[in-house]
Amino acid sequence: MTDAHRLPPAAQDAGLLSPVRAGTPVEAVVADPAWLQAMLDAEAALARAQARLGTVPERAARIITGAARAELLDLRALSVAAREAANPVVGLVPAFTRVVAAVDEEAAEYVHRGSTSQDILDTAAMLVADRALRLIHDDLGATARALARLAGEHRDTVMPGRTLALHAVPTTFGLKAAGWRHLVLDALDRLERVRESGLPVSLGGAAGTLAGYLEYAGPGASQDGYVHRLTEAFAAETGLARPALPWHALRTPIADLAALLAFVTGALGKLAVDVQTSARTEIGELAEPGGAGRGGSSAMPHKRNPVLATLIRSAALQVPALAAGLTQAMLGEDERSAGSWHAEWQPLRECLRLTGGAAWTARELAEGLRVRPERMRENLALTGGQVVSERITAVLAPRLGKAGARRLLTRAADRARSTGEPLEKALGDLADADFAPGELAGLCDPEGYVGAAGTLVDTALRNANKPA
Repeated sequence: MTDAHRLPPAAQDAGLLSPVRAGTPVEAVVADPAWLQAMLDAEAALARAQARLGTVPERAARIITGAARAELLDLRALSVAAREAANPVVGLVPAFTRVVAAVDEEAAEYVHRGSTSQDILDTAAMLVADRALRLIHDDLGATARALARLAGEHRDTVMPGRTLALHAVPTTFGLKAAGWRHLVLDALDRLERVRESGLPVSLGGAAGTLAGYLEYAGPGASQDGYVHRLTEAFAAETGLARPALPWHALRTPIADLAALLAFVTGALGKLAVDVQTSARTEIGELAEPGGAGRGGSSAMPHKRNPVLATLIRSAALQVPALAAGLTQAMLGEDERSAGSWHAEWQPLRECLRLTGGAAWTARELAEGLRVRPERMRENLALTGGQVVSERITAVLAPRLGKAGARRLLTRAADRARSTGEPLEKALGDLADADFAPGELAGLCDPEGYVGAAGTLVDTALRNANKPA
């Protein structure tokens, strides 16, 4: 390899332009060394599976497994060599064979026996995805638990409900937190379904017929029996699922991953944008957890920016676009695509690490979120009671008719806005209807008009089907 092909560690992708994943656990399980290790894990698992069926000596499988260590190979050299074949496995196989041969030349004869590049790389992709999804699963569970705590603690904490950016009717912060939790639990449900049924080994041979595997197994191997037993053994050795058919050109597992990761980041993104809005200086109802240097501005020392929500939102804006590219790659031609398959690798890795970074960040945000009920009450008072106009319309409709009640409330709201007086006073001056002592004041109290918010929170928190 020439000097031009060498990169110092500082020149490699360290996450400088992707802070949402920089320094998070998911980085280690999706980085280039992890992919290389996953490919070696697939090679070793294949040898062990064949040894189970007696077509590879057990001793050779043990030696291959022992040599399947990423640190024994030159990662950068393999990366550059991949240009010559358009995939990294073609260069990996001879390099790995040399590592095995240094231990035992006979065992080296059984490396990659009957296999093809796509079997190894697709299986490695599923292994990497499974390892990343384990981390994401744990973080989503912790986030859901933190949000459940917030929902319970603030079941009756009244705040303005906002529609189209403006005050609508009162709601509770408990209900808002319960809604965030519901989305996170929906994401968990989808993640669990994909892990249970959508992460299969890839085993098809050169063109999806498994002919090479059968040929190496010898004339005594039954086509039907050997193929099924080999696939089952390979799945058992990797911990992945057994596919119904070779999926070289049937990209359901990748499309399922794409949809899952887009949904997860979307669910977390909803939490993020709500926190960003509520953390605005003029709103101030929520604040992110602090920390040394957290949220600082390079120009304005007074600022503490909502950086956690910003990082999550950045991932939620990127992943769906990348996921669309992964779904588009389903349109691969023939039994192996010249380009569509290759186009999946980097977007898949990016989706995994962005989603993993977002999940890790959301956990920190939810566990440390600061709630300011006093600001919520202050903001409720900004409209002078107009936030409950819907309620008063409903109360007055039997007395004045629905249209008459609406006309009265419209006039009263217009007067309150123009004069700055409370809705209660404007309405009292304009209404022909008689109110009992204290009735109008009670009707204009936002804390008395939260509908079934408390009951909805209770229902959400005792949902036995979503226990996280």
